[in-house]
Amino acid sequence: MKKKNKISKKTIIIFIVLAIIGLIYFIPLEWVTASSLRPSGSLYEYTEPLNMETFIPVNITFENYVNIFTQQHFGRALMNSLIVACSTVLLTLLVSSMAGFALAKFDFPGKKIVFAIVLITFMVPFESIVIPLYLTVSALGFINTYAALILPGVANGLAIFLFNQFFSEIPTEILEAARIDGASWFRIYRKIVIPLSVPAIITVIVMVFMFQWNSLFWPLVATHSTRLEVVQVAISANRMTEATHWANLFSSAVAGSIPPMVLFFFLQKYFVRGISGTGLKS
Repeated sequence: MKKKNKISKKTIIIFIVLAIIGLIYFIPLEWVTASSLRPSGSLYEYTEPLNMETFIPVNITFENYVNIFTQQHFGRALMNSLIVACSTVLLTLLVSSMAGFALAKFDFPGKKIVFAIVLITFMVPFESIVIPLYLTVSALGFINTYAALILPGVANGLAIFLFNQFFSEIPTEILEAARIDGASWFRIYRKIVIPLSVPAIITVIVMVFMFQWNSLFWPLVATHSTRLEVVQVAISANRMTEATHWANLFSSAVAGSIPPMVLFFFLQKYFVRGISGTGLKS
């Protein structure tokens, strides 16, 4: 007879605690979503006292969403963020995977120093390098261009580290056998290493995309034209010194969160597998 799997009391308690924590995080997000579907004049009509109508809008309207796409430049901001995020992801995959492969499978003078520098790059707060980064980008003539938004995020230290950890687990014997058969290192990298590294690639895609999509400080510093406005800048523009357009702020925040949510929804399984396979699993 098959033994029935019994759920322990400890598991039930952990599940309840996690459900409560998840609910605490979910309630504000649900309220923002519900508020974005209300007429701007009745935004706070149901906040006191709290009831079901606080979280479920009575008169649903898409007026706020129409406003951000017709009266503002939110559509352009979405497109700019997609261009910047996707371009950065593609370039980061190329540069960081090659760097990670070199650090994992080649011995050269100063290798440990280079690896230490890579580790330091993603430990240093971004704010501390903004001034020298701006001076460098300005000297190259990239200020107020897509290049200013894309290139600083390409050589990602964390992405290099993830690739290095993943590539280190690929048996060296496989690569040596390919070399004996006459394959070049680039062909080995392209035909053997990359196909075996899908979980690491997915992890880097999600990580870099989310970082670029949520970027606010650097786009404000590097660009000053509405033509290059990205999503987070467009969202923050609804909050000004004189007044805050809460209806537009909520609707733009919800609309701006959809692309990364869709990406993570389809890639979450590979993302978790990639993290667990790169030496970051506790």
